[in-house]
Amino acid sequence: MVALNQNSADESRAFQQLKTRLHRQMVDSIDMARAGEIGDDEFRRQLHALASHLVQRTEASLPCGDRDRMVRELMDEVYGFGPLQALMNDPEVSDVLVNGADAVFVERNGILERTSLRFADDAHLLNFIQRLVGQAGRRIDEVSPMVDAKLPDGSRLHAVIPPLALRGPTLSIRRFKTRIVQFEDMVRTAALAPEMADFLIAAVRARLNIVLSGGTGAGKTTLLNNLSRFIPAAERVVTIEETAELQLQQADVVGLETRVPNVEGKGHISQRDLLRNSLRMRPDRIIVGEARGGEVLDMLQAMNTGHDGSMSTLHANDTRDALHRLELMIALSGAELPTKVARQYVASAIQLFVHVARLSTGERKIVRISELAGVRDGEFLLEDIFVYRSAGMDADGRLIGSFYATGYEPAALRRMAGRGIEIDPRLFATRELATGGDYCPETSAPDVRPHVRAAAELPPSNTPND
Repeated sequence: MVALNQNSADESRAFQQLKTRLHRQMVDSIDMARAGEIGDDEFRRQLHALASHLVQRTEASLPCGDRDRMVRELMDEVYGFGPLQALMNDPEVSDVLVNGADAVFVERNGILERTSLRFADDAHLLNFIQRLVGQAGRRIDEVSPMVDAKLPDGSRLHAVIPPLALRGPTLSIRRFKTRIVQFEDMVRTAALAPEMADFLIAAVRARLNIVLSGGTGAGKTTLLNNLSRFIPAAERVVTIEETAELQLQQADVVGLETRVPNVEGKGHISQRDLLRNSLRMRPDRIIVGEARGGEVLDMLQAMNTGHDGSMSTLHANDTRDALHRLELMIALSGAELPTKVARQYVASAIQLFVHVARLSTGERKIVRISELAGVRDGEFLLEDIFVYRSAGMDADGRLIGSFYATGYEPAALRRMAGRGIEIDPRLFATRELATGGDYCPETSAPDVRPHVRAAAELPPSNTPND
């Protein structure tokens, strides 16, 4: 078995090395200046004819069965993703990770696996990275050996090359599906329970400030896109991101993206710069794609000064860890706030924390929805509303677990009622929540399901007021 795998690897490497030589011959034979004269379609046809001619020559020594594949991959080297084209065409692939010429990994359905694909050598991989980066209007070389870029299909690219990458050029591509995952899909696949979806939708409509936390690839951006569906069309939204990933469907959306410094170290525009500038754009809500540093203080100020309903994501292991990270990022802003003052400021700005996790089976679930109810004796009052509890694995390796309502009734219900949305307290009664099945949230009407209605439609609540 080891010998067979080694032979397959050697054949794949030899194929890629031959392709590299033929590609160089193509580049030496064509006149790129003619592309503008004869049109892209004709130029592509001539390239295809040239590739076919090169692979049929005796010195190519290619079996008939491999010639069509070679022509296809040569065209991919010019117009597509080279050896990675098959992976980029696979709708199940969410991440493509290249750790040098001989190690290509993919993530499918949350599971990382190694592929048999490879590049001819590190030089082939480096040329490939430089071509993709150049198409995105960025550069990568020994002076700037790291780069983040957005590809034409919306995918996010990150590359590191020597001398920083010790084992050869490294490439990571985060793909974004053309079809946005909806709440309906998330409920059907048991990523959350219907009651949890109802509550989050009502919270967005009631303009609660929400922070989504989770690890890399957990699904924070997917959930943020989902929540944005329920922002009323009449509201103006400004998004701020390092690399544009959000796909909001509202008509009045202003998308802002940071800018890295140029070769001379000038022209850098940070998220904090964009956030401060966005306050002059008359936003109703501000969405920060991922909070990483000092911009958190400006975001909290916006949330506290009339931009209710704003949202952001950040990396954290759980909701309480997210609170500690917020404190750290406030310190990074340079504001020397006492801990007590900083915590009061956070508690007055943010109402809900939602934690998303990617589990060992590759499943993504909303494992915790918590309310930040304030500060008592200098400590945050973070109360769980809904949680996911795992009970282990079954014999087939599938995760066993359930969603639960904890019985905690959020203090934010009064604020939500003031916004015209009142929720029946029975939604939060302690119990296990059912999952799966069809789910159809109404995106236009003020009511979501029978237990979430416009306040005028419900009889007076017996819940005492403050």
